[in-house]
Amino acid sequence: MNTPMRLFAFDFTGPAHLSAGLWRHPKDRGDEYTSVRYWTEYATMLENAGFDGIFFADNVGYHDVYRGSVADSLRDGAQLPANDPTYVIPAMAAVTKRLGFGVTASTTYENPYSLARKFTTLDHLTDGRIGWNVVTSYSDSAARNHGMGDHHLGHEERYARAEEFIDVALKLWEGSWEEDAAPVDRAAGIYADPDKIHPVQHRGEHFSVPGIHLCEPSRQRTPVIFQAGGSSRGTELAAQTAEAVFMNATSKAGLKKQVDNLRHRAAENGRDPKNIAVLQMITVISAATDEEAERKAQEYLSYVSYDGAMARYSGWSGLDMDTFDPDVPLANVNTNAGQTMVDLFSKMDPTKEWTPRDIAEYIGLGGTSPVIVGGPSTVADELQSWIDETGIDGFNLAHAVAYQDVSDFAEYVVPELVDRGLLLTPDNGTSLRAALFGGASDHLRADHPGAKYRRGSVPTPGPEMSTDAPSEATAGQALSTAGS
Repeated sequence: MNTPMRLFAFDFTGPAHLSAGLWRHPKDRGDEYTSVRYWTEYATMLENAGFDGIFFADNVGYHDVYRGSVADSLRDGAQLPANDPTYVIPAMAAVTKRLGFGVTASTTYENPYSLARKFTTLDHLTDGRIGWNVVTSYSDSAARNHGMGDHHLGHEERYARAEEFIDVALKLWEGSWEEDAAPVDRAAGIYADPDKIHPVQHRGEHFSVPGIHLCEPSRQRTPVIFQAGGSSRGTELAAQTAEAVFMNATSKAGLKKQVDNLRHRAAENGRDPKNIAVLQMITVISAATDEEAERKAQEYLSYVSYDGAMARYSGWSGLDMDTFDPDVPLANVNTNAGQTMVDLFSKMDPTKEWTPRDIAEYIGLGGTSPVIVGGPSTVADELQSWIDETGIDGFNLAHAVAYQDVSDFAEYVVPELVDRGLLLTPDNGTSLRAALFGGASDHLRADHPGAKYRRGSVPTPGPEMSTDAPSEATAGQALSTAGS
């Protein structure tokens, strides 16, 4: 069955992202990350190819776990240096009409009041094409440099804070300004009507926000909420509040299990599982023929840096991989920093027990994502099988060689996907939420907890959903067990 897919490019505002050592390839353009012209060219290429958007990872710490030093990360540009991705979004939006933008921001190191302002501003400047990827962060270096002690907050505490953080942001976006609160009435001398602007009066365990939102409502009001946590706690948070979830499974069987679990939990939280788009991270190395693609992949392998790969994985997992026997499985290792990254290998593929050596070989190209190598037909067949066999909605496309691999995908694979009816180009001028879920509305669906904070208008029902929704008290209970 041909199911149209959602397609995002996965990138990072630094010289190198997931692949280790590939920045040295002569066609890699990662070192252009400081140029706004690079990002506007990239945005134009993605829009012309029919991508739904670009998703920016971010890291407010750095990888300094491997060998107890940041040295190997610096040598390989392993997500360091790292610019702030939010600043390139308006420039990219200015040269496009339908491309969406997902931006990562941490609930551990941001403040909900200022974050709400940032994303409303971005939603205004992109005309409703912005999404927020909710992360809790993971590195001790981030904690130290943000004045929060020598070690990162524990997993449960991070997620408790995240629940309340999202609750506060939703109150600001949905419950502070009514839809018509800014009439801009020159004759009456009223820009904004104070009777239609309300303090959110939030006092919780982690945050106190008594006042009003700083911004008038943007097109989407609330940015599309993305989430990428793969732990049990992260999945529960996604089931409660996410509209799009990025997954990172190593096998179709493991991915299907994750997808089924997420959708089941969403239903338990009173949400329509169809109102969550699931995107799997994938790396594609393509060319005109299978043979050319295979030769390209073999060439790429010659650039892979073992230390660069280990610097990344040590940072993601919180484990100094230099201290482990390369041939002993990691199945029983527990880590505060990145349990998801350990579980990814030790649990999701039940046929294999992953060793450090296995992991290093696997993540050299494309980080932890599966890698598809082939010509247009081979790649399209494989992408279609991932959708048909797992129930996902699309892909978050990573790269080995910056810009070039995504450009090759646009040249070789996109026409095949279009011919098969697997890729549908978003309409010009649509919001990101409307592009992901269809329909005319830019706002949260009725089954989303944040919709119940809206004043003065009726939230949008999801497809095949009743307009009846949980009470505000029920929505708040599901959303914020942290005391909001």
